[in-house]
Amino acid sequence: MSLTKLETHSNSDLSLSSQLDNKDKIEVHVVSTENQIDVHSLDDEDYEEEDEDYVAPTEEELKTLRHVSGYIPLRCWLIAIVELAERFSYYGLSAPFQNYMANGPNDTPKGLLQLNSSGATAISYFFQFWCYVTPIFGGYMADTHWGKYNTICTGTGIYVSGIFILFMTSIESITTQNAARGGYIAAIILIGIATGMIKSNISVLIAEQVPKRKIRVITTSKGERVIEDPKLTVQNIFMFFYLMINIGSLSVIATTELEAHKGFWAAYLLPFCFFWIAVVVLIVGKKQYVRKPVGDKVISKCFTITWIAFKNKLDFDSAKPSCHPEANYPWTDKFVEEVRRAIRACKVFLFYPIYWCVYGQMLNNFVTQAGTMELHGLPNDFLQAIDSIAIIVFIPICEKFLYPFIRKFTPFRSITKIFWGFMFGSAAMIWAAVLQSFIYKAGPCFDKPLACAAQYAHTPNQVHIAWQVPAYVLIAFSEIFASITGLEYAYSNAPESMKSFIMSIFLLTTAFGSALGIAISPTSVDPKFTWAFTGLAVSCFIAGCLFWICFRKYNNTEDSMDEIDFIDEKVTDMANKASSFISPVLSTKSV
Repeated sequence: MSLTKLETHSNSDLSLSSQLDNKDKIEVHVVSTENQIDVHSLDDEDYEEEDEDYVAPTEEELKTLRHVSGYIPLRCWLIAIVELAERFSYYGLSAPFQNYMANGPNDTPKGLLQLNSSGATAISYFFQFWCYVTPIFGGYMADTHWGKYNTICTGTGIYVSGIFILFMTSIESITTQNAARGGYIAAIILIGIATGMIKSNISVLIAEQVPKRKIRVITTSKGERVIEDPKLTVQNIFMFFYLMINIGSLSVIATTELEAHKGFWAAYLLPFCFFWIAVVVLIVGKKQYVRKPVGDKVISKCFTITWIAFKNKLDFDSAKPSCHPEANYPWTDKFVEEVRRAIRACKVFLFYPIYWCVYGQMLNNFVTQAGTMELHGLPNDFLQAIDSIAIIVFIPICEKFLYPFIRKFTPFRSITKIFWGFMFGSAAMIWAAVLQSFIYKAGPCFDKPLACAAQYAHTPNQVHIAWQVPAYVLIAFSEIFASITGLEYAYSNAPESMKSFIMSIFLLTTAFGSALGIAISPTSVDPKFTWAFTGLAVSCFIAGCLFWICFRKYNNTEDSMDEIDFIDEKVTDMANKASSFISPVLSTKSV
C-alpha cells in the first residue's frame, strides 16, 4: 500500500488524499473548514479484479520462454461466419464482373454490358473505390450512434437488396442491355454501402469478444511455462479472420463455373442464397456477443484534440486535462494518448494506396490477361481462387512455423511485416510483366491477342494459363504480410471507443488505391499491359522502401504504445479533478 498526501492552505483549509492499494482502488476527497466534498469514491465493484493466477514475466523470461496466443472464444467463430458469408457473396459476385461488363452476348468469353476492357477495368476500380469509401460512414455510425452490431445488421439488409437487383436484371430472358446496366449500377451502389457498414465493424466486433489482458506467464497442461502474449492473440484473431475471408472467397470457383455453363443469373443467384446464412447467424447469436457501448461524441472529441495539438505545433500534451485543468476538457489524458497513437498509425497507412492498386490487378487485369491465354477448359476468371487457396494454406504455416521460427532470432514486428508485403506485391507485378511479354511474343496474334484477324477472334496466344499461378501466390503472400498486419495495426492502435472509425480509415486506403487504378486504366489495353505491370512493380518497390525508411523506428516503440491500453483511466481522471481543485489555491498562494 502507498499513501500520498498533499496539503495547501489559503483562507480555508484544503487537503487532497490519494490512496492506492494493490487492487488499484482510489479515493479522492477535497476538504474545507466549512464542509467536506467527496469528489469520487470507488468501490470494489468499479474494478475488475486482476486474475489471481496473473504472473508478470521478467525480462529474462520475455527473452527465453516461448510466446503463445491466448484463448479465442467460440463467439468469435460465430461472428466470423458472418464475414465468411459476406466475402462469399462479395467475391462470388465480383469475379464475373469483368466479363459481365467488358463483353457482349456473342463475345468469347460471354458478357452482357459491352463496355470494353478499359471501361470495365475503370468501373471495376470504381466498385472497389466505393466499397472502401463507405466504411467511413459505417465506422462513424457505429462509434457515435448505432453500435457495431446494429450497423452490421443494417448493412446486411441493404446487401441482400443489392444482390437481388443484380440477379433480377441479369436474367437475359427478361432484361435488356439498358436495364442490365441500370440494375448493375444500382446494385453496386447498394452493395458498396452495405460492404462499408459491415467491413468497418465486423473485424472489430470479433476482436472485442476477447478480453484485454496484460502479457503474463502461464503453465500449459504439459507443464511448460510460456508467455501468453496479447499481441499474438490479436495477430491470430486477424489471421483467423482473414482465413475466413479467403474461405468465403473460394466462391469464385462456383460462380465462374456457373457463369460459363449456366449464365450470369445463376452466378449471382448463388451469393444471394448464401448470404442468408449471415442473417441467420446475426439473429441467433445476438445475445451471445459482447457489445460495447457507443462513445459520447467520441469522433468529435478526437478531431478537437487533433486541432488543439495542431495549433500547438503538434503538441498533444496541450490537449491533456492534467496540463490545462482550467480548460475543463471533456476527456481524459488516456484518451489523448490514444488519439496520439491513432494519428501515428494513420501515418503508417499513407503508403497503402499503392499496394492496393497492385492488389487490384488480380480482380481485373489478371482476368483480362488470362483471357488471351490457353485456358484448357477453365474460365478466364477462375484463377482468382488460387490466391484464396494459397492464403488458406500459408496462413497456418506462417502462424505455426514461420513466425515462431523468425521470433527465435528477432522480433518480427508490424512495420517489418508490412515492408515485406510491399516486396511480395512488387514481385507479383514483375512476374505478371514478364509473363505478358511472353504472351506478346507468342502466336498467333502476338501483341494483338484475339484481334489480329477475324479467324483468330476466338484463338488465344499459345501460352498456358498455369503460368499465372505464381503471380497469384505472390499476391497471397503480400496479403498475409501487408493486409492482415494492417488490420491488426488499425485495431491495436485505435482508441477503445473509436476502433470502427480508425479501421474505416485503414480501409479507405483501398479506395485511394482504386482511384489510382482508375487513373491508370487507359493503359489496360493491348499492347500496353507489359508497361502497366512494370510500372506498378517499380512503384510498389519504391513505396515499400520509403515506407521502411520512414517508419522502421516505430518497431522500437511498439511495446510502449501497447501499454497505453492499460493506463487506469479512472485514476487519471481523479488526478485531473483533484488538480482542478488544487490549481486555484496554489495560484493564490504564489501571488
